[in-house]
Amino acid sequence: MNAIKDLYRKATARNIGLITEEEQEILRHSTVAIAGMGAVGGNYLLTLARLGVGRFIIADGDVYEPANLHRQAGAFVSTLGKNKAEVMAAMARDINPEADIRVFAEPVTDDNLDAFLDGADVVVDGIDFFQVDARRALFAAARDKGLFALTSGPVACGATLQVFDPAGMSFDDYFGIRPAMTRAERLACFIVGLLPKLPKGRSLDMSRVDVLGEKGPALAPAVMLCAGVVGVEVLRVLLKREAPRCVPHAFHFDALGRSFTRSRHRRGRTRWLDKLARFVLFRRLPTLATLHRQELDRRADGAGLLAAGEA
Repeated sequence: MNAIKDLYRKATARNIGLITEEEQEILRHSTVAIAGMGAVGGNYLLTLARLGVGRFIIADGDVYEPANLHRQAGAFVSTLGKNKAEVMAAMARDINPEADIRVFAEPVTDDNLDAFLDGADVVVDGIDFFQVDARRALFAAARDKGLFALTSGPVACGATLQVFDPAGMSFDDYFGIRPAMTRAERLACFIVGLLPKLPKGRSLDMSRVDVLGEKGPALAPAVMLCAGVVGVEVLRVLLKREAPRCVPHAFHFDALGRSFTRSRHRRGRTRWLDKLARFVLFRRLPTLATLHRQELDRRADGAGLLAAGEA
């Protein structure tokens, strides 16, 4: 046991000078909940483990497949077919043998969110990009428990950042999501709202985005940028050096364009420009429009059956 404690001290020695020894002890006894162990989530875990965060709660029900090899931290030929959460837990323990890691080898759902967030100090979103409703549930549960929650998206060659204060604007209010929307509309709100400002030009081939198949382009450097951005922001929250800049503030660092963008949308992403951007997104993403029509058709069929039953 003493040897493991000595290993931790040696492993985190180069942190000292950028953080204090007292702050390192805070990290050692802090708990970070990370929902999703895929591209961004797995890199979040390893980054925070190397920072010396000592306790984690992680969840993912998916297994590695060949398409994950180009960007996911735990994806190797030797791990194909294995559960992502279990693989990533083993990798984190290989960095810090004393790490306390609670593993949910399943996705976060309404049924397990309360248990998943039990004991967490901060929540980090690593949920699959297209799972907008699981993400909404995570942020709502974090808010109910009084926890800061962070999300970052690997957009093109950059990384976004939004931090949600449990006492501030909610996830749905910021992204402009309303209960009557279809899943496609909710997803469009999230996509448009990730970037602080609407992008100029096109850096993404929209024809390669398949909403129905839940697949889209992503690059390893962008994923790693997200891990760096989120890792620093988790430090800010846990060490309480200064208050985080929460939504309605939003940030985006574009490495390829060598630009940094920030914004503040006091009423969330509900301006006419945001609505226009969502309209354009439906035009540029045929599979998003198809998803929208399919749900509207199901609603119409359901309403027709209900009317027939009442008659």
